[in-house]
Amino acid sequence: MSSIYSSTAMLPSFPSSSSRSSSSLTPRANMSSTSNQPDAPTVLGFGGVSVDLLATVASFPKPDDKIRSTSMKVQGGGNAGNALTCAARLGLNARLISKVANDAQGRGALEELQADGVDVSFFVVSEEGNSPFTYVIVDNQTKTRTCIHTPGSPPMIPDDLKSSTLVSALKGVSLAYFDVRLHETALVIAHEEVSDIKSHIQANRRSIPILIDAERLREGLDEFLHLSDYVVCSAKLPQAWSNAPTVPSALVSMLLRLPKVKFVIVTLGSDGCMMLERSIAAEDSQAEEMDVDNMVEQLKQKIDSVKSGPTCVPSDITILQAKGVGTICGRLFLGKAEKIPELELVDTTGAGDAFIGAILYAICTNMPPEQMLPFAAQVAAISCRALGARTGLPHLSDTRLTPFLN
Repeated sequence: MSSIYSSTAMLPSFPSSSSRSSSSLTPRANMSSTSNQPDAPTVLGFGGVSVDLLATVASFPKPDDKIRSTSMKVQGGGNAGNALTCAARLGLNARLISKVANDAQGRGALEELQADGVDVSFFVVSEEGNSPFTYVIVDNQTKTRTCIHTPGSPPMIPDDLKSSTLVSALKGVSLAYFDVRLHETALVIAHEEVSDIKSHIQANRRSIPILIDAERLREGLDEFLHLSDYVVCSAKLPQAWSNAPTVPSALVSMLLRLPKVKFVIVTLGSDGCMMLERSIAAEDSQAEEMDVDNMVEQLKQKIDSVKSGPTCVPSDITILQAKGVGTICGRLFLGKAEKIPELELVDTTGAGDAFIGAILYAICTNMPPEQMLPFAAQVAAISCRALGARTGLPHLSDTRLTPFLN
């Protein structure tokens, strides 16, 4: 049995900080967020929400080792949960649809989201089963994290969502976000079809733009890519999806095969990001034609000569040619990430989700790419300075963001 969660319900907290951590916890961010403002844009997210059980270790264990953690934290997680928390802290009205069980973990996850200003009133809560959770091992030596995920049970299905719930959830939405998890139900929303609804009421028919997190090849991804306006990919996804020989040529392939997509961003970790934006300029314009891989090399030379902090170098509008793939008229951008000092780098868990949360904010506030990419890189860098995906997420008032907002 499932029910739609009531945001007025009394929920027990996660375990107290004294029982969650064997070291001092980073203080919770200032709760005077600008989220939930009547005039702020609204973003609707759908996807994974879980509980993260994070343990830091001096170095990753070998098989059959017994080691001790140096610190431990229990915190909400999941791609969609993290990205929407970030968007809420930055000032958007954030709504989230997902499913948890009516257990301590599920109630705690809802409470934490609610405390950060995320509207959880459209969640589905199962009276049976378990909420999703993830063991996260943070290696202090290599500054990497290893995740072991246990899905929630029972899984979310299209019948969990009523037509009236979708109508309410989509009201006033400026942008929709999907992490391509729970894909059957997610596609119900994106495709605007529910088995018991004759009229089309969902995101695509309402002309609500869609951003997807294309983390890896998974069921439902192809359909989502064709429905999307904006795509953010992990480093390996573009070539895995397109079979193109290089990342730049893969981005050209994606825009050629996905005519609805306005831009594709591929995140490259400490190497920053790359973005290809479709241009509205006609293919027969005076734009110069250039090999896309050569263009990347030119931009790399430029970006290496500028400051070390988050920045962005764009190309002109160009006819970009990818050998064996084709040509596309657009602009290419290289984004440079902050080189975080080793002593300040705590945990990269959720850095990609923080980046996407900032991209959601940038799209909703009409930031140009030259501002959007450094802003998102800075948000992600700030998040890496604390344990867990959400602890270090900044609010818009954070002075470290000020240079990227002007």
